[in-house]
Amino acid sequence: MSNPSVFELKTNLPTAQLDLQAQKLLGFEARYLRVKKRLQLILQANELERWSQTHHKKQLSVIGLLNDQYPLAIFYGDVGTGKTATAEAIANRLARDAKIEDAILFKLSNKVRGTGKVGEMGTLITQAFEDITRSIGPGKGRGFLIIDEGDSLGASRSQDHSHHEDKVGVNTLIQSIDNIRKHGGRIFAILCTNRLAALDAAIIRRASIVEEFVRPTDEERKELFTKDLGDMGFSATEINRLIQSTAATETKPAWTYSDIRTRLYPAAVSLAFPDSPLTIEHFHQALAELEPSPVMAG
Repeated sequence: MSNPSVFELKTNLPTAQLDLQAQKLLGFEARYLRVKKRLQLILQANELERWSQTHHKKQLSVIGLLNDQYPLAIFYGDVGTGKTATAEAIANRLARDAKIEDAILFKLSNKVRGTGKVGEMGTLITQAFEDITRSIGPGKGRGFLIIDEGDSLGASRSQDHSHHEDKVGVNTLIQSIDNIRKHGGRIFAILCTNRLAALDAAIIRRASIVEEFVRPTDEERKELFTKDLGDMGFSATEINRLIQSTAATETKPAWTYSDIRTRLYPAAVSLAFPDSPLTIEHFHQALAELEPSPVMAG
């Protein structure tokens, strides 16, 4: 990698690791199919003319208008709702399903904000996009860019506390998104954010897909607990008790996927290990000691 500080991750697609990640994501298949239909209009833009000729015997005017789409999606929702994991899995699945050769997944590091030196943030963002362009080359390679915690890079320039350096960085990010359109869908960016309202309006306006991630419903938490704890022999009544204990109340939001898998499960196991078997009561003891992650303010 030419600049190790710019990317947190840079890996070839598809990978078995991300296939497994997709299997752990509840509702992934339905979300993937929904997003894929929209993405195909960008990633397979050259196929649109053929489709138009086949079905309409001419190139429809609307096809030309579709070329104006920006290769950008925004995934937004509370912390722990699976935005970044889903973005990675979708990029991986797209590469596999479309049999794309030389597909690369890039995940932008927060270090791209730099150290506060004048012009540094804008320079690092520019370098990141240049690196992607070089990496996919002039052939059939594809690049998928994930911008995690996107509100830290693309925060609204109209905010009172927005510094000059931040505004320059947002301007550079917008310009870079504009520039990748010339690659004809070979580079696609997914920006993940906890706070959609905090993003600059110009970035939101450019997104061809805006996908919301919400906290899991009772039914989704039932699927989660049944899938994750199925080998423990818990009864339907015990599973339902867990579902209700992780539901929203008048004073607390529902538990997120991440709350359950990365906080509740380890806490419950730690209460049992190493002296006793894991029981349903360990989960409820952990629930009594923990709180769901707070809702992020816009």
